[in-house]
Amino acid sequence: MKQILIVGAGSGIGFALVNHLHKENHRLFVITRQAEKLSHLSGISFVDPDFMNENWFADGLPDRLDGLVYCPGTINLKPIRGLKLADFRNDFEVNVVGAVKVVQAAYKALKASDSASVVLFSTVAVSQGMPFHSSVAAAKGAVEGLARSLAAELAPTIRVNVVAPSLTNTPLAVRLLSSDEKIEASAKKHPLQRIGMPDDIANAVVFLLGDGSSWVTGQVLAVDGGLSTLKIG
Repeated sequence: MKQILIVGAGSGIGFALVNHLHKENHRLFVITRQAEKLSHLSGISFVDPDFMNENWFADGLPDRLDGLVYCPGTINLKPIRGLKLADFRNDFEVNVVGAVKVVQAAYKALKASDSASVVLFSTVAVSQGMPFHSSVAAAKGAVEGLARSLAAELAPTIRVNVVAPSLTNTPLAVRLLSSDEKIEASAKKHPLQRIGMPDDIANAVVFLLGDGSSWVTGQVLAVDGGLSTLKIG
């Protein structure tokens, strides 16, 4: 049984991941502002969710953590002429600074594990160069750089990897998938002809947290229906 901290556990990919790991009987520590959504699951410990506050000290973490997953993200799609500096700052704060704060808070507990795994999130837009993604792609590009640096620094006891999805059917993406027409149009852009589902991404994270990926670190795993590497049509 592993002890795993999941940040952003009450929605989307984080919620799917909690359900997967709970079925495997892992001991879960979660950070979420939607604790009521997890009330049907037993044995979960809730950590103070105000992790972006300067005075947050991560009370409630165990002495040992075998895994950490940072799920919070943003989808801020605007043309560059419409983006404010505040947009860039907010995207960087949520995606990068938040991850740094949690990793720093969990560092001692992760070091106490024989083999710990940290999983962060990027986006297919970093590798593909998509219009209107400048703010979020800049932030997620920083996440990839952060992960590679941490993977080198924390080896061999802590592995650090990134999952880079394409558009996934989560509450965060609701505006982009608000009609059958939008869903169909997005699906057709992908070689596998469908959009991602939270379970698609959660399955990849489960692999990176598990012993089966014990020789994997410093990697960006594309879980994107083939969008980043295959051309169709």
